[in-house]
Amino acid sequence: MTLSEKAAYLKGLMDGIKLDTEKDENRLLKAVVDLLQDMAVSIDDLEDNAIAVSDELDEIEENLDAIDEFLMDEDEDDEDDYDDYEDEYDFGDEDEYDFDEDPLYEVTCPKCGEVQQFSEADLLNGSMPCSKCGEELEFEFDEDDEDDEEEGEPF
Repeated sequence: MTLSEKAAYLKGLMDGIKLDTEKDENRLLKAVVDLLQDMAVSIDDLEDNAIAVSDELDEIEENLDAIDEFLMDEDEDDEDDYDDYEDEYDFGDEDEYDFDEDPLYEVTCPKCGEVQQFSEADLLNGSMPCSKCGEELEFEFDEDDEDDEEEGEPF
């Protein structure tokens, strides 16, 4: 028996015994039965709404699954296209760049003209000897370079 049916049964019992609703205790009983009937109707409405929302959520979930499957298939197709493109054109190892490595900076020795490569850490030390002539190469930074360094930009 549903709540609405139980509330209707109580109202029928009350009507069947022909309570005198002029007495205070009977008026209270009638008000309680009316309240129960109103609550039963509200709860039935809430249950119907919950079922409707659940059905809509199931439908949304199915749609999202279909979209996800479509996107996953599209991503696999894109990878296949890239593999075909990569096979068509030879991208040798010389074109690859390892972003994990520290960048190197070229410095020309003013004495012998030798071009040398130094890491950022070497440059921050302030000076290094030339590998060819031994001349001490000093690295100075003006305020603009220090600002760039603080922002993480290369020299």
